[in-house]
Amino acid sequence: MWVHTFFIGTTLAFLAMALSTLWHLRWVRRLPALETCAEPDPLVSSAEERVRCSVVIAARDEESRIEQTIRYLLAQRGLDGEFIVVDDRSTDRTSEILLRLAQEDPRVQVKRVESLPDGWLGKCHACHIGASAATGDWILFTDADCWLKPDVILRAVRLAERDRADHVTMSPGTLIERQGARAWYLLFLTSLSNWFSGVNRNRPRSYLGIGAFNLVRAAAYRQCGGYEALRLTVVDDVKLGLLLRRAGKRTRAFLGVDDVECHWGSTVGSMVKIMEKNYFAVLDYRLELVLAGSLFAILVFSILFLGLISGTLAGLAAGLSPLTLILPGAVLARRLGWSWHCSVCMPFMLPVFLYAILNSTFVTLRQGGIRWRETFYSLETLRSGNVR
Repeated sequence: MWVHTFFIGTTLAFLAMALSTLWHLRWVRRLPALETCAEPDPLVSSAEERVRCSVVIAARDEESRIEQTIRYLLAQRGLDGEFIVVDDRSTDRTSEILLRLAQEDPRVQVKRVESLPDGWLGKCHACHIGASAATGDWILFTDADCWLKPDVILRAVRLAERDRADHVTMSPGTLIERQGARAWYLLFLTSLSNWFSGVNRNRPRSYLGIGAFNLVRAAAYRQCGGYEALRLTVVDDVKLGLLLRRAGKRTRAFLGVDDVECHWGSTVGSMVKIMEKNYFAVLDYRLELVLAGSLFAILVFSILFLGLISGTLAGLAAGLSPLTLILPGAVLARRLGWSWHCSVCMPFMLPVFLYAILNSTFVTLRQGGIRWRETFYSLETLRSGNVR
C-alpha cells in the first residue's frame, strides 16, 4: 500500500512541477522591442535623450573574442558610453588587443591589474576597479565573450525607466547545435523560471543577477555596496541582485537569446564543467543541503525505476511522470527560437543536473576551495567572505 502511495505522490509532484513551471514561464520572456517602451527615438542626437552608460568588463586571457566584443559595444546606438576593460593579469594577447582598440577609439579605457590584493577574488576585484572609474548614470557588467546587439543597452535602460527599475539582467544566449546540450540548457533555464518570475512580479524576497548582462543604475550600485561587498563571492552576479533587493531596488530579468550571445559551452560536458565552481557556491557551501537534496533525488529516481518495472498502472504513471516536463521545455524552446524536439530530452537531464551539483561539491571539498583565474581560494576564506 505504501508503495502505491509513493507512486501516486511522485506522479502528482512532477505534474505540479510542470504546471508551476508553465505558470512562472508567463514572466520569462525576451527583452521587448524599443518602440514598446514609448521612449525617445534612439537616432535623435540630442545629448539629453541619449543614455550615459559605463560598460565594465573584467577580462583575463580573452584574446579569441575580446576584440569583437568591444567592437559590438562601440556600435551600440543611442549611447553616450565609456567602455572600461580591466585586464586582470592576462598572459596572452589580450593586453595587446585592448591597447590597440584604445588607440583607435578614446571611449575604450584599459586598466591593467598586475597583482591581486589579499581578500579579493580576481573577477570581483576587476569589476570593482572598473566600476570605481565609471562616470555614467548606468553601469553594465558584462563578460568578455558576450556579443551584444546594437540596441540592447538602450532597450534595457528604456525598459528600466518605464518600469521604474534599477537593475536589468539577461541570461546568456548561446549557439548550441546538439540536442542533448540544448536539453541541458532548457533544464538550466527552467530551474531559474521562478527567479525570473519573482523579480518581474516584484515579489519582496525575489532577486536575480546574471553575469552575461547585469545593468544597474549607478546610484543604486553604490548605495547597495557593490563589489566592495562582494569581494569574496563566487556567484557575484547573482549576489549583486541580492544586494540590490536588500536595498529596496527593483529588478527586471529577460532571456538573452541573440541579444546577448555568449560562448557558454556547446556540449553537456562543457556546461557541467562551467558550473563546477558555481553550484556549491549557490548553496552557500552548505554540505547538509547537498546531502539532503541528493538523498531525496536518489529516492525519487528509485521510485521512478520501480514504477517502470512494477507492472501497475500507478507505477507506470510514476515512471513516466518526468515526461510532463517536456511541455514547459517546449514552451521555453520556442522562445529561444529552437524546435520543440530538444525538450524531449530534457527529463533525461535530471540525473546530469544532480551530477553537476555533486561534482561541484566534490571538487570544491577535494581541493579545499576553488581555483579561479589561476588563483586558489580556500573554502574557509570563501565561506567567511560569502554574501548570504
